[in-house]
Amino acid sequence: MEGKTEVIVVGGGLAGLCCALKLKEGGVPFLLVEASDAVGGRVRTDIIEGFLLDRGFQVLLTAYPEAQRVLDYKALELQAFYPGAMVRFGGKFHKVADPWRHPLEALKGAVSPVGTFSDKMKVGRLRRKTLEGPVEGLFSRPETTTLKALQDLGFSEKMIDRFFRPFLGGVFFDRDLGISSRMFEFGFRMFSSGDTALPARGMGAIPQQISSRLPAGSIRLNSRAESIQDQSVLLSSGEKLTAQALVLAAEGPETARLLGEEKRPGSRSATCVYFAAEEPPLNESLLILNGEGQGPVNSLTILSRIAPTYAPPGRTLIAAAIIGLPSLNEDQLVEAVRSQLAGWFGPQVSAWRHLRTYWIRHALPLQIPPLPDPTAPVHPVRPGVYVCGEYANPASLQWAMASGRRTGEAVAQALQK
Repeated sequence: MEGKTEVIVVGGGLAGLCCALKLKEGGVPFLLVEASDAVGGRVRTDIIEGFLLDRGFQVLLTAYPEAQRVLDYKALELQAFYPGAMVRFGGKFHKVADPWRHPLEALKGAVSPVGTFSDKMKVGRLRRKTLEGPVEGLFSRPETTTLKALQDLGFSEKMIDRFFRPFLGGVFFDRDLGISSRMFEFGFRMFSSGDTALPARGMGAIPQQISSRLPAGSIRLNSRAESIQDQSVLLSSGEKLTAQALVLAAEGPETARLLGEEKRPGSRSATCVYFAAEEPPLNESLLILNGEGQGPVNSLTILSRIAPTYAPPGRTLIAAAIIGLPSLNEDQLVEAVRSQLAGWFGPQVSAWRHLRTYWIRHALPLQIPPLPDPTAPVHPVRPGVYVCGEYANPASLQWAMASGRRTGEAVAQALQK
């Protein structure tokens, strides 16, 4: 069986959806094919016993320019985190507040063991540096690793180890901080200039909102692209789809496979363990960081404290985020997580009920220097074939959405010639 349309978009993650949205706005007929049973890629939410479980711990940074352009924040009913973090170190919890939004709380924590007083002053310098100029300008600055950038700014080793490693390690899944300094500065700017938030109905509400604006019948689920040739896509069902242009918007390794490239982009992995509890272990709506560097859990979030809709009434949802894929089976991992968290919160942890574990082999691309320039002109990688998303761009919701839009614009312009 063979079908034909103007453009075929392979992949229903945020990049593919935003590409499709731009094609629709340009009046270009398209068909989006998605291998799984729903759109969203890794940005999806499962409902288990009334709990909303995102597929791995994720957040929306409201300062993302592309998210502001595309999404209806009011309809998402965003629930914001407290701007700061709770750091576990030395057997105690230490609150690190954003001094620009909570100056009194920040003053109280100025002498905490998380970093020196000088470190707190250097955070102000870092903030000013990352807020200078347009967002796109961050990606033309001199580039090094994040660790080297922090050291060059004069941060102490204890500030790096107790705060930046767990915080940035949880964002980029790399506690060694080998990620590009450009990506670090971009992320720090986004955290500094907006809210960190969750949609009331889970992160999966983001791709659902975008897909609801696409024409009926323009998305085909459970349709895996087996291979591509010229401007044709062969599905695993045996069906062949042909178009004037193809857009590959899949994960980096999958895009490389479809392009026939033997070398695949490297990936960072992550694991997330969800628990249901009767009561929250802390009455805080912020991220809890492991500043001690011991145990599998890098960070913990009491999700129902931030977004009560994530749990049934009177219940608590807790997410333990782990960098990488531990070499344990699920029962062993849950026990190791319980053991670590019992040291934080005491015997109540034994009553927490394990809901689900997500093992995410490809959570993010490596994002090591040199980082792709997200503002570079979009060109086909071969005649009539384009790529968008993380294959050729920095990774984040911002750049996934922006690359989709920019690729849609490029395809529409090419078809008009």
